[in-house]
Amino acid sequence: MMGDCDPNNPRAACNYCGKDYGCRGKRDGTSNLWNHLYNQCATSPYKVVDKKQKTLCFLKKEEGQSTLKAVGFSEKIARNALAKMIIVDELPFRHVEKEGFKFFVEVLEPRFTIPCRTTVARDCMNLYYEEKKKLKKAFQKQRVCLTIDTWTSIQNLNYMCLTAHWIDNDWNLHKRILNFCIVPNHKGVTIGKHIEKCLQEWGIDRIFTVTLDNASSNDIVIQYLKRKTKDWKTTILDNEFLHMRCCAHIVNLIVCEGLKDQNESVVKIRNAVRYVRSSLSRLQTFKNCVEREKIPSKSLVCLDLPTRWNSTYMMLEAAVKFQNAFERLQEEDSQFDSYFNDDDNDENEVGVEDDNGRGRGRGRKNIGPPNVLDWGKARIFVQFLKLFYKVTLRFSGSLYVTSNAFFHELVLVQSKLLTLSRSEDNM
Repeated sequence: MMGDCDPNNPRAACNYCGKDYGCRGKRDGTSNLWNHLYNQCATSPYKVVDKKQKTLCFLKKEEGQSTLKAVGFSEKIARNALAKMIIVDELPFRHVEKEGFKFFVEVLEPRFTIPCRTTVARDCMNLYYEEKKKLKKAFQKQRVCLTIDTWTSIQNLNYMCLTAHWIDNDWNLHKRILNFCIVPNHKGVTIGKHIEKCLQEWGIDRIFTVTLDNASSNDIVIQYLKRKTKDWKTTILDNEFLHMRCCAHIVNLIVCEGLKDQNESVVKIRNAVRYVRSSLSRLQTFKNCVEREKIPSKSLVCLDLPTRWNSTYMMLEAAVKFQNAFERLQEEDSQFDSYFNDDDNDENEVGVEDDNGRGRGRGRKNIGPPNVLDWGKARIFVQFLKLFYKVTLRFSGSLYVTSNAFFHELVLVQSKLLTLSRSEDNM
């Protein structure tokens, strides 16, 4: 800050303590001012008493406990933490150039120089290389189980995801995604070549099992991997037990087979839910009915996806809680019955229901609305699907070992199905 002084001998004053220094362009540089800010000024936020000196502070923990710890400032550690924040929170690199973030960091730690987005991107890549180096070192000592999944996006792009699971020397289960990439097609040889290339890149030669679903092309993948890894010194029993079939996928096939002949009651409830979710005004009317019926549930109804049976379970589980609200909606909303009865409905609302309850043409009726018997059947359907839903969640876990639970869950499903088959209720 420039002070009032002789123009021939200008002086600059510190913004924090007011002390002035000469600031003639040719004779006086900025060294005095920087030395003052970092070493002499008592109120400067940039002052460093001792670079090795740390500050005592309390670190909060769960259940109200806290721990005393000595904390010091490190530019390297701060930039590494910033890179981890960008990765974990999936933030864009330009996030560090936003005014709000700059203001927050300036208040939190004025000594930290915020890097540009290019530097942050470079820090993220360096962090990736460091972690990759650690993983490569771990794979040299640990035997790895691989999980492979492939699918096609709505843009008709073929994707493959390769995941590694292993147990370390402390008996902790680890999971890491090794590769997530686009593949030309889902042919067995193509997938096998991509997997082989990825294994070579990561230096993995100690394979225990490979878990795949029951697609026929995956049998070719296993045959390809067996040929390429048969002569490895670390191969177990000539890869005889290399292939593990995905239990969650098997359960999915069982349920989808059972859902081919869907009950009409499920279709009626789906159409009722579609009516509620078709516009904001109808959804608000439904919320008013929920309040009047004093239904304590905080969630609302959701529409299922035809290709995902577990979404049908979640739709029915949510809908049966609001049976009274749907009945009140039928009494108070005149459009509700006309949605099912009129032969000239709106294009977005009409159609003869196909196997998934979807319309097939203008001017045709939707099945519904659900009655008391339909709601009763839906509750039975929820009990049936809940069994498979829990088993699927159990098999799909990635933070715990699942192979030891397979037999018990399978027996549980079989026992429950046998019990249900003896019921006098056809549903």
